[in-house]
Amino acid sequence: AGSFQEAGVIQQAYNLNFPLHVVPASCAQCPAWSAFSVSSPAIVLETVKQASAGAEDRPEALVVRLYEAHGSTVTAWLQTSLPVKEAMLCDLLERPVAQGRLRLEQRGLRLSFSPFRVLSVLLLRSC
Repeated sequence: AGSFQEAGVIQQAYNLNFPLHVVPASCAQCPAWSAFSVSSPAIVLETVKQASAGAEDRPEALVVRLYEAHGSTVTAWLQTSLPVKEAMLCDLLERPVAQGRLRLEQRGLRLSFSPFRVLSVLLLRSC
Protein backbone atom coordinates (compact mmCIF):
# COMPACT_ATOMS: atom_id res chain seq x y z
CA ALA A 1 0.00 0.00 0.00
CA GLY A 2 1.15 3.56 -0.67
CA SER A 3 4.27 4.60 -2.54
CA PHE A 4 7.22 2.30 -3.12
CA GLN A 5 9.07 4.26 -0.41
CA GLU A 6 6.32 3.69 2.17
CA ALA A 7 5.96 0.03 1.20
CA GLY A 8 9.70 -0.66 1.68
CA VAL A 9 10.07 -2.10 -1.83
CA ILE A 10 13.83 -1.53 -1.98
CA GLN A 11 14.47 -3.35 1.30
CA GLN A 12 12.20 -6.21 0.27
CA ALA A 13 14.04 -6.52 -3.06
CA TYR A 14 17.38 -6.76 -1.25
CA ASN A 15 15.92 -9.36 1.13
CA LEU A 16 14.76 -11.43 -1.85
CA ASN A 17 17.90 -11.12 -3.97
CA PHE A 18 20.48 -11.23 -1.15
CA PRO A 19 19.00 -13.35 1.63
CA LEU A 20 20.80 -13.58 4.95
CA HIS A 21 22.65 -16.80 5.59
CA VAL A 22 22.40 -18.20 9.10
CA VAL A 23 25.70 -19.15 10.70
CA PRO A 24 25.70 -20.95 14.04
CA ALA A 25 27.23 -18.88 16.82
CA SER A 26 29.69 -20.30 19.31
CA CYS A 27 27.44 -19.27 22.18
CA ALA A 28 23.71 -18.78 22.57
CA GLN A 29 24.15 -15.53 24.50
CA CYS A 30 26.15 -13.60 21.88
CA PRO A 31 25.07 -9.94 21.82
CA ALA A 32 23.61 -8.40 18.68
CA TRP A 33 26.21 -6.42 16.73
CA SER A 34 26.24 -4.32 13.59
CA ALA A 35 29.28 -2.73 11.97
CA PHE A 36 27.23 0.00 10.22
CA SER A 37 23.85 1.67 10.39
CA VAL A 38 22.25 4.50 8.42
CA SER A 39 19.65 6.85 9.89
CA SER A 40 17.42 7.20 6.80
CA PRO A 41 15.43 4.51 4.98
CA ALA A 42 16.07 6.45 1.75
CA ILE A 43 19.79 5.65 1.95
CA VAL A 44 21.06 2.21 0.96
CA LEU A 45 24.46 1.07 2.18
CA GLU A 46 25.42 -0.93 -0.89
CA THR A 47 29.08 -1.85 -0.37
CA VAL A 48 31.66 -2.23 2.37
CA LYS A 49 35.06 -3.32 1.10
CA GLN A 50 38.76 -2.98 1.65
CA ALA A 51 40.14 -0.05 -0.33
CA SER A 52 41.95 -0.87 -3.57
CA ALA A 53 45.71 -0.81 -3.41
CA GLY A 54 45.91 2.36 -5.50
CA ALA A 55 43.53 4.39 -3.35
CA GLU A 56 45.26 4.35 0.01
CA ASP A 57 48.12 1.90 0.38
CA ARG A 58 46.99 1.02 3.86
CA PRO A 59 45.39 -2.23 5.00
CA GLU A 60 43.23 -0.34 7.52
CA ALA A 61 41.39 1.55 4.75
CA LEU A 62 37.76 0.64 3.99
CA VAL A 63 35.42 2.03 1.37
CA VAL A 64 31.72 2.35 2.12
CA ARG A 65 29.45 3.08 -0.84
CA LEU A 66 25.91 4.41 -0.30
CA TYR A 67 23.17 5.79 -2.52
CA GLU A 68 19.90 7.69 -2.20
CA ALA A 69 17.11 5.41 -3.48
CA HIS A 70 13.87 7.40 -3.03
CA GLY A 71 14.51 10.32 -5.36
CA SER A 72 14.72 12.77 -2.46
CA THR A 73 17.17 15.22 -0.95
CA VAL A 74 18.17 13.93 2.46
CA THR A 75 20.79 14.26 5.16
CA ALA A 76 21.64 11.00 6.87
CA TRP A 77 24.01 9.79 9.55
CA LEU A 78 26.32 6.86 8.91
CA GLN A 79 27.25 5.20 12.18
CA THR A 80 29.85 2.51 12.72
CA SER A 81 31.05 0.47 15.65
CA LEU A 82 34.48 0.17 14.02
CA PRO A 83 37.31 2.34 15.39
CA VAL A 84 37.55 5.04 12.70
CA LYS A 85 40.24 7.72 13.00
CA GLU A 86 39.63 9.53 9.69
CA ALA A 87 36.89 9.70 7.04
CA MET A 88 36.77 11.38 3.65
CA LEU A 89 34.68 11.36 0.50
CA CYS A 90 36.32 9.66 -2.44
CA ASP A 91 35.53 9.19 -6.11
CA LEU A 92 34.49 5.88 -7.67
CA LEU A 93 38.18 5.05 -8.18
CA GLU A 94 38.58 5.48 -4.40
CA ARG A 95 40.77 8.58 -4.63
CA PRO A 96 40.05 11.21 -1.94
CA VAL A 97 38.26 14.26 -3.36
CA ALA A 98 39.31 17.84 -2.67
CA GLN A 99 37.54 19.30 0.36
CA GLY A 100 36.15 15.84 1.07
CA ARG A 101 37.28 15.37 4.68
CA LEU A 102 34.34 14.41 6.90
CA ARG A 103 34.02 15.36 10.54
CA LEU A 104 33.68 12.45 12.96
CA GLU A 105 30.83 13.36 15.28
CA GLN A 106 29.13 11.65 18.20
CA ARG A 107 26.25 10.59 15.91
CA GLY A 108 28.66 9.38 13.20
CA LEU A 109 29.29 10.89 9.78
CA ARG A 110 26.82 13.42 8.42
CA LEU A 111 26.20 12.80 4.70
CA SER A 112 24.08 14.90 2.32
CA PHE A 113 22.39 13.30 -0.67
CA SER A 114 20.56 14.69 -3.67
CA PRO A 115 18.15 12.41 -5.56
CA PHE A 116 19.80 9.09 -6.54
CA ARG A 117 23.28 10.34 -5.61
CA VAL A 118 26.03 7.79 -4.96
CA LEU A 119 28.61 8.60 -2.28
CA SER A 120 31.81 6.70 -1.57
CA VAL A 121 33.42 7.21 1.82
CA LEU A 122 36.99 6.20 2.60
CA LEU A 123 37.39 5.17 6.24
CA LEU A 124 40.76 4.81 7.92
CA ARG A 125 40.53 2.56 10.94
CA SER A 126 42.72 2.90 13.98
CA CYS A 127 44.58 -0.32 14.65
